Amino acid sequence: MKNHSMVSEIILLGFLHLNNYKFLIFSLIFLVHILTINENALIITLVTISQNLHSPMFFFLQQLSLSDLLQSMVIVPILLKTVINEGAKISLIGCIVQLYIFGVTEALQCLLLTVMSYDRYLAICNPLCYSSIMNHRFCVKLILMSWLLVLSFIPVTVISAATQEFCNQNTINHFFCDYFPLLELSCSDTFLARILTKTVSVPAILFPFMLIIGSYICIAHEILKIKSNIGRQKAFSTCSSHLAVVSIFYGTLIGIYVVPTRNQSQTINKLLSLLYTVVTPFINPMIYSLKNEQLKNAFKATMQ
Repeated sequence: MKNHSMVSEIILLGFLHLNNYKFLIFSLIFLVHILTINENALIITLVTISQNLHSPMFFFLQQLSLSDLLQSMVIVPILLKTVINEGAKISLIGCIVQLYIFGVTEALQCLLLTVMSYDRYLAICNPLCYSSIMNHRFCVKLILMSWLLVLSFIPVTVISAATQEFCNQNTINHFFCDYFPLLELSCSDTFLARILTKTVSVPAILFPFMLIIGSYICIAHEILKIKSNIGRQKAFSTCSSHLAVVSIFYGTLIGIYVVPTRNQSQTINKLLSLLYTVVTPFINPMIYSLKNEQLKNAFKATMQ
């Protein structure tokens, strides 16, 4: 038996060699973080208090903002610490907790985007039955089902990581506790943990993505049937914001977890991670708000 020093603390390297730019980058990320919190909190508040926003689309948007808010609050503080201190220490338990909350918010966003695509599918492809199907009770059931699925899948992968033996190595070349970088520190066999994660990713990520693709194929087919250009533009505008968010979200996920990591540098991997952990929660409210008159009017009415 070899002697091992068991790990109780994880060192996150973050972005290396920032030198004189670290204060500028810290200030920029901090500003984005504050704006992200305010934007998402504003949407949650507006949808709650404004009667004009009590519709399925805004109810799902409120849940998406809640997910973005939780993700930003669990990832960005550690990121800021790695930037200003050129690295950060976090306990192994804290690392596992961060991994769990991050996994929950990511998987929840996958399911929420799927639910929102189904909402757009009904609104465009079956408008006559939309109100009867998408009632408040059914919307609440969809959200509860999404939460239950996430809380069933994610603990499986987190427990598989938490039960690994971590010894000798405790340094992760990343700015947060992501799943595969954490497994790299394990001194036990991680084969089953990796297989388990890939198995869980099918119902949590891949299956929702296929449903979104199927929904938009049907939506595109229905839009092409519309003869007038104004009608096409109006139909497309109802789902353009959601399509933009889906493209950014899944584009970065595929770039990190589907494309083999050997084909890309660790710096590119961290930049892509920065895109969907920091930038995406920041721009999601902007994408939905800038083109939506109902949200603008609700904000003006609340201010008055």
